[in-house]
Amino acid sequence: MSDERPDPPHEADGDDVTEPGAAPEPEHQPDGLDLARAAARAAAASAGTPPARRPASRTRRRTTTTSSGARPDDRDPQLLGQAMGRLVANHGWELDLKVQGVFGRWAELVGDEVADHCTPESFDDGRLVVRTDSTAWATQLKLLAPTVVRRLNEELGHGTVTLIEVLGPHLPSWKKGRLSSRDGRGPRDTYG
Repeated sequence: MSDERPDPPHEADGDDVTEPGAAPEPEHQPDGLDLARAAARAAAASAGTPPARRPASRTRRRTTTTSSGARPDDRDPQLLGQAMGRLVANHGWELDLKVQGVFGRWAELVGDEVADHCTPESFDDGRLVVRTDSTAWATQLKLLAPTVVRRLNEELGHGTVTLIEVLGPHLPSWKKGRLSSRDGRGPRDTYG
């Protein structure tokens, strides 16, 4: 037998020195199988150590999810009319929407001739304020007020409109300047 001993490693190439008797390190394989094996070996080596615990503030709480199931539920898709009806009912807008609907259909409710000369302005606590375009129509609407109240209550519900306040047209003021007489006749007070 020949006495052959391996040559001692040379550091001339700048390569790492492997210990004698240690298995040479294989080159990296392109499929990554060697990296997976190394990770598995590292995990097996640290199997005796307990896993690291998460901080208490980051622990997740289990939430129970309830599904709607076979029966109708509020989370199911809803028709737009039903959803809007619930919204109006929750906020108490029923009367306001009815009143605005009456304002929009004023000509249909009181007739074309009256609607041409009278327009509703506001509604508050059962009192409807209507503005006319002339004093003659203001007088006419005061005579028609009980009929208009009855017709509006048919649309809005009994007792909704209790009073119609009729206002005449917006007229120019005859008051000119800072000085004026409180009980004077206006601009004609100097005429004979």
